Amino acid sequence: MTDSTPDKPRRRRGRKAAPSTPTIDQKPFTQLRHRMTPVNVVSEDELEAIHLASLSVLSDTGLNVLHDGARAIMKKAGADVTDGETRVRFDPELILQSIKTVPSEFTLHARNSAHNVQLGGDGLVFSMMASAPNASCADHGRRTGNQQDYRNFLKISQLHNIIHVNGGYPVEPVDVHASVRHLECIRDLITLTDKSYCIYSLGADRNRDAIEMTRIALGLTADEMKDCPAVYTIINTNSPLQLDIPMMQGIIEMSSMGQPVIITPFTLSGAMAPVTIAGALVLQNAEALAALAFSQMVRPGAPAGYGGFTSNVDMKSGSPAFGTPEYMKAQLAGGQLARRYGIPYRTSNVCAANTVDAQAAYESTFSLWGAINGGGNLIKHGVGWMEGGLCCSFEKCMLDIDLLQMVAEFLTPLDVSPEALALDAIAEVGPAGHFFGTEHTQARYRDAFYAPVLSDWRNYESWFEAGQPDAMQKANRVYKERLAMYEQPAMDPARLEALNAFVDQRIAEGGVKTDF
Repeated sequence: MTDSTPDKPRRRRGRKAAPSTPTIDQKPFTQLRHRMTPVNVVSEDELEAIHLASLSVLSDTGLNVLHDGARAIMKKAGADVTDGETRVRFDPELILQSIKTVPSEFTLHARNSAHNVQLGGDGLVFSMMASAPNASCADHGRRTGNQQDYRNFLKISQLHNIIHVNGGYPVEPVDVHASVRHLECIRDLITLTDKSYCIYSLGADRNRDAIEMTRIALGLTADEMKDCPAVYTIINTNSPLQLDIPMMQGIIEMSSMGQPVIITPFTLSGAMAPVTIAGALVLQNAEALAALAFSQMVRPGAPAGYGGFTSNVDMKSGSPAFGTPEYMKAQLAGGQLARRYGIPYRTSNVCAANTVDAQAAYESTFSLWGAINGGGNLIKHGVGWMEGGLCCSFEKCMLDIDLLQMVAEFLTPLDVSPEALALDAIAEVGPAGHFFGTEHTQARYRDAFYAPVLSDWRNYESWFEAGQPDAMQKANRVYKERLAMYEQPAMDPARLEALNAFVDQRIAEGGVKTDF
């Protein structure tokens, strides 16, 4: 499944790299695993109350399904659908039987098989940010999304092993016409990186193009593609209680081809959901269960994920709040619900900060803490998120890469082997000595892999005297240094030729209609 040689492990700290081949001091690309039991924020009885309330919403209130074909599929499966009406109601047993066929875990295949990842189970996957309308850096400030910034964010994603998959378009390149934007962007995702990626469900034609481009890149037949999850999409419901046409088209196209759909209601308590977190979770769960069940009505066994994105709003401004205690509680409860159903769980690393400052750091840290303790399998927007999702920042990318590397190290099992217990080193040093020069210390320093991007700070006196930069300045310098190291991953020439031929033909045809 690969057409490029996996990267060799990076040089270890303490060994000089040749000046002509600069490298990033980082651990190899690794499938992360949850090593600790997820935190349960509610009791089993309370979780069951949320579950039963969600089923009650689906059977009594129901939800609007705007896509005619989707309603027909639901009716055939046994849902309560009245001809000519959009409201659909589901018997609880229909929902529960339908979601039983959602795989509890699956492999997401990349163009480079060394970058395959597991979604579900104890797997943990970090993704790049997606869908920001703006980009920013200290040099040029905040600007509307464009193709150059889009490509540079993809290069950062490819360069750093802690970023396992691409979350979509890190920034929307509005200088590429909307009719062909998906073609150019997905070609960049395929050629500038060799990791798996997310596509947008904005009409059936876009889904079909993306699936076909992915099939070409992996060298698969259409039938083989159905058994090889390789590209995923996020399906956001229209809260409250509505499933729109493009999103239902996305589920139909993706699930029928065996490609994962991550169902993610975006419920903000006090706005599109009840003001209480419990009420917002009932709404989130009802919408997620309905769309997950539908994916299995399309194709039983199609891979899918349960997405949680419930937070609160600032009731004075109406703007979303992230990294709050409410957001963290919802993350933990979302994880409990996903585990109850045995479905992979998606959550996010987000913040509402407007610049790379203390607010950005602590809100992202809290978001990650909720995501990890909630047992998240796919952490969307892992790198770069700013302004409640309105901006992807190059400097924030570097800070988040630091945070994710720290999380990965935190999840590494504690070594309590006889050598790690260090009895010989303790005996060698004895009372009132130090361990700097012992072989026990030196061997581990020489072999150290973990080296955060920005955390190598000295104490204040030596930092001040040396004129060291602050975090923003250092992040700005580091991201530019990293981009200078980028090398495009190899791709099979025949597949590249076929990909370009497909894209060029679709562009010549005009891409997709945008005059809706």
